[in-house]
Amino acid sequence: MQEIWGHIVADFAGLFSGSGSAWLAFGQVILIDIVLAGDNAIVIGALAAGLPADQRKKVILIGIVAALVLRIGFALVVTQLLQVIGLVFAGGVLLLWVAWKMWREIGHGGESAGSPEIAGDEHSGVKPAKSFASAAWAVAVADVSMSLDNVLAVAGAARDHPGILMVGLVIAVALMGVAANIIAKYIERYRWIAWIGLAVIVYVAGSMIYTGITDQEIGLLQLFR
Repeated sequence: MQEIWGHIVADFAGLFSGSGSAWLAFGQVILIDIVLAGDNAIVIGALAAGLPADQRKKVILIGIVAALVLRIGFALVVTQLLQVIGLVFAGGVLLLWVAWKMWREIGHGGESAGSPEIAGDEHSGVKPAKSFASAAWAVAVADVSMSLDNVLAVAGAARDHPGILMVGLVIAVALMGVAANIIAKYIERYRWIAWIGLAVIVYVAGSMIYTGITDQEIGLLQLFR
């Protein structure tokens, strides 16, 4: 715990001293957290949209709680996992898939019934589930994928700044629990936020793929030496 706090103090001292790399990492982390928290909320709302009001609220609550727990769980292990040869590269490839999926949703999202509880999910293109069980299962599967995406993206953006990485993961959890619905509404209203977030995720994915190939300790090239 003392080591983690030391990293946080060091990285935020860099922010206040005007470190360009620290500010770039912090900005990327905040934008990634905002966009992916809003996207997670939109998917949860769209999947629950076809259910009666009481069931819909339960599914949305399950989805948000599951997203919180999963983000915390992935955050506890991601820094260790990214030290394994090949996993930074695999994480970058996964983020490219996330970016492609986001591009389809932003540019080509279809109409959905939408849930009154979640603003902005009417244009997600996600088909509502037909029963409480199927909705809860679909939300759980989506949460696993999107929580891993969020944690990987934050870890990739702030890999050289472990203090910012830790704070970024805390912010990701907080946004999902407190402000995901508000964020979803503003992302739907101001689509440029999503486009900037998409660009950042593509940049982070490319950086992770490059690092995952060439890094002297964890790059794939180490397997051939």
